[in-house]
Amino acid sequence: MGFFQPHRFKMNNMPEISWDNKLYDKQHHFVSDYGADVVQWLAPKNDEHILDVGCGTGQLAAQIAKTGALVLGTDASENMVEIARINYPALKFEVIDGTKLPYKEEFDAIFSNATFHWIDNQEELTKRLFSSLKIGGRLVAEFGAKGNVKKITDAVKLAAKNLGLDSKLTTDFWFFPTISTYTTLLEKNGFEVEQAWLFDRPTPLKGINGMRDWITQFAPYAFKNMNTEEIDAVKDFAVEILKPSQYKNDQWIADYKRLRVKAYKN
Repeated sequence: MGFFQPHRFKMNNMPEISWDNKLYDKQHHFVSDYGADVVQWLAPKNDEHILDVGCGTGQLAAQIAKTGALVLGTDASENMVEIARINYPALKFEVIDGTKLPYKEEFDAIFSNATFHWIDNQEELTKRLFSSLKIGGRLVAEFGAKGNVKKITDAVKLAAKNLGLDSKLTTDFWFFPTISTYTTLLEKNGFEVEQAWLFDRPTPLKGINGMRDWITQFAPYAFKNMNTEEIDAVKDFAVEILKPSQYKNDQWIADYKRLRVKAYKN
């Protein structure tokens, strides 16, 4: 599926990435905007205890809280949680890795948007999600599926290769599963899957530098072994490779493919 291959359930956690929370909020609001549709699958109710795993800067946690639900937002990024606490001081946010959730049957529902594909240790994540839910509780999540951003990742690979930098490119750090892979994982760890939906979602990126900004924000780990000059060269070359297919009518488009699931702990 390109150069960022799906994980094989490795036993380590998400890559160490220092998120640029200002760029995230300014340029990549689509993450939470599209996530609003996932909230409809969650259908939160008044006084329900809901855990938002990978809450980012808190927009969706706040939207869920407006229904009267009691929301706890967690994220592995201190930068993101810092902004969430500033933006929504009435809500509770904690810096917690999804594979280290400490809860035991505390939540009526768990919500997650655009987070699970960052986590290597899917076995531990799934076990912690299951443990955190009350009996009868539900999990609603959306994340990247097999084929997600394939055109972008292929372009970065080709750019690095043509510049003689492919040996310095870090790969295999996203988890983009098929429906069968993910539903099997959930069922193996006790969940009953009610719905699973795989779909394409071409996503507009903001501004003339939208594609470069996307690579900067979401794929920094790929360049951890390169210096600044090398990183800039690969990004610039990748953008040129992508322009004929992904820049139309003065608009950059990211080739997203998503998987949305709803499952229960019965």
